[in-house]
Amino acid sequence: MDTDVPGTVLKRERTRDAVLELIESRSPGDAIPSERALCSLLGVSRPTVRAAVDELVAAGLLVREHGRGMFVAPAKITQELVAGDRSLTVPQAAGAWSSRLLEFTTLQAGARVGRKLRMSPAAEIVYVARLRLVDGAPMAIEHLHIRAELVPGLSAQELESGDLYEHLRATHGVHVHEAVQAIEPTVVTRAEAKLLDVPELSPALLFERLTSDTSGRPVEYVHSLYRGDRYRIVSRLALGPAAEVPPDREGHHPGIPPGDFAHGDAITSSTRGDIQAGPER
Repeated sequence: MDTDVPGTVLKRERTRDAVLELIESRSPGDAIPSERALCSLLGVSRPTVRAAVDELVAAGLLVREHGRGMFVAPAKITQELVAGDRSLTVPQAAGAWSSRLLEFTTLQAGARVGRKLRMSPAAEIVYVARLRLVDGAPMAIEHLHIRAELVPGLSAQELESGDLYEHLRATHGVHVHEAVQAIEPTVVTRAEAKLLDVPELSPALLFERLTSDTSGRPVEYVHSLYRGDRYRIVSRLALGPAAEVPPDREGHHPGIPPGDFAHGDAITSSTRGDIQAGPER
């Protein structure tokens, strides 16, 4: 470690890179040296080490445990987006995904949801809130709004197990075709933090999605909150012509549970402006 480099910012950046190398050489759950030990190892001051460590904790790469020390954080769930001609080919996200139902009821759409689903505010929708888990750990909170007339007899079992869109197709004759989705950063409220097992005001990713069927009719409006410390998105961009490769039919779009759109339906990615109103948080 070069201790003669002038400038606090550069020192902190090099300290951060050195600690990051330690993290990358270890496995999730492994301990890393204490701040005092890192000061001696890297030849920098305690404030410099603390600033670098704080940044890595905020990024979800390190975990501090009071009285025990610092440990490598659990691996992040990575979702890759691959550009295609008109849509995104979406490989499978990591981990074993499951759901826990938080709320399941039928109610009037209201002005905002009714506008998105192109239906009367007085028309009925099925509202679902569910906690999404990966390998048993909470990852996201989903709020689904589905046209009630399309899903008579929709059951809790359909919402907790399997592919929801496959249930819609096989049980209710609803063939989803296209989803327009927007992604933006946000923070979690106290109630959301409790469900996701993170501190209040922790960073998160907000997904909003409007799903349509093969006739272009809106079927479902969803907004979801994903943990910023455990979920990341990687984009693969095509910068020139390449040999044709058969599309990957497996996997799911960020914010879309594994298996959804697994039959090759189109998925389009959008900027924030495509879904104009903010979510009902």
